[in-house]
Amino acid sequence: MRFGIYAEMQTAPGKDHAEMTWEILRQIQHADEVGFDCYSVIDHHFFQKFSISANPLALFAAAAQRTSRIRFRVALFTLPLENPMRLAGSIAEADILTNGRLECGLGRGHAWLYWPASMPLEESRPRYEESIEILLRAWTQEKFSFEGKYYRVKDVTVVPRPIQKPYPPLFTGGTSDITYQMAGERGWGVFVPPLLPYGVLEKPLKIYKDACAKAGHRPDIVYIRPVYLDDSESQIRKEVEEALYNFLAFNASPGESLASEERKAELRAKGYGFYASGALESLTKLTYDQIVDQEIGFIGTPAKVIRQIENLCSVERIGELAIVSNFGGIDHWKTIKTQHLFATKVIPHFRSRAGS
Repeated sequence: MRFGIYAEMQTAPGKDHAEMTWEILRQIQHADEVGFDCYSVIDHHFFQKFSISANPLALFAAAAQRTSRIRFRVALFTLPLENPMRLAGSIAEADILTNGRLECGLGRGHAWLYWPASMPLEESRPRYEESIEILLRAWTQEKFSFEGKYYRVKDVTVVPRPIQKPYPPLFTGGTSDITYQMAGERGWGVFVPPLLPYGVLEKPLKIYKDACAKAGHRPDIVYIRPVYLDDSESQIRKEVEEALYNFLAFNASPGESLASEERKAELRAKGYGFYASGALESLTKLTYDQIVDQEIGFIGTPAKVIRQIENLCSVERIGELAIVSNFGGIDHWKTIKTQHLFATKVIPHFRSRAGS
């Protein structure tokens, strides 16, 4: 099992955007030094509390110059909002600048991104599907053509070419069954959303694993959970409670832009019903004890978190556990503390077991 870190770059009101970006860079460098396998960052725009990660490829190109071994993953590109012919070259260049350490998530993205990006919601899935085909052709063919509803190109050559052949490892994620089915058929890895309990994920993960088995692919599940560690439970609560509440509130905050009944009806009609369900908003009503007890976050001593991971692995074979160490406006030093404790007290338990 791999161990990674996932960041949304949530930015509390009043936090300087440049300060947040440089903190993330230092946290990536620390993650490389202490032995994490991969650092994932979302691609997201328009909503500061949720994320200011508007250019993850630039972030990773900078981080690659400060690190030696950790891999980098975009989790994930909102493909319908990109020009796929241009994106193919941008990803290839980032693969070069990271010395072949890049991985890419490709998805439809969050529903709330479409209105500020001036993109009709109903175009999300067909644009997504066309974009995937274009990217794969751009990376594997010297010259390609494509004739779709939204993109029509003839004899296009995309440069530069990625270092990794045929292209960087691909992942996807989301809440719809069709996404998990497609990922399994193509042999892609999948991210599971960081806030949903395993019971909600069990059905779509079965769809994914069944599709992998039918197509002859090995499943690769990236399980994401916020984590905070200390040797004292009472100290943990003092240090993380506010940030944990903020994490849930910041994740739900873009939903305010979807609150009208007209928007909700459109979401349900156009394949984004999850965003009209109130699921994210309901999480903001949970108490600290409920968040911890329901394992929405793995919050506790290293020994407790080891048990939680072991329990997870007993019911689901995952390829990577990606911890969220920077969330809800938490202080930089607390992020570094959790990364250090996880790397020195949790990861070795599983590494030694795997080697025995």
